[in-house]
Amino acid sequence: MRESNHAITKDGELRTDKIGETIDRIDDDKKDRILEDFESFKKYLHNRIKIGESIGLGEEQLAKVAQKVAGYLAENEKPRNSEEKLLQELWKVGDEEQRHKLAHMLVKLAQSS
Repeated sequence: MRESNHAITKDGELRTDKIGETIDRIDDDKKDRILEDFESFKKYLHNRIKIGESIGLGEEQLAKVAQKVAGYLAENEKPRNSEEKLLQELWKVGDEEQRHKLAHMLVKLAQSS
């Protein structure tokens, strides 16, 4: 797969415009396993955040990624549990600043898992 298809390049550049494409490439079965319950979702986020931290992404960059992912999920995925439904509803009623703060909180939640 070419580097131009990835959200993070080999030199550590974050391409948030590629996040939707990256999520779209996740196999449907894997996506279902990730989203089937909230603990699986948090564990997946936790692992991805550890990867991001290992390549040098800071809290703000992680929050930007989380914001893009949350926006994508709110627009393209049906919630599979009550926690995801609540997050989707909060996302829909929030303005850009509130969504960004929610993304920061999601990163902290996943880091503490």
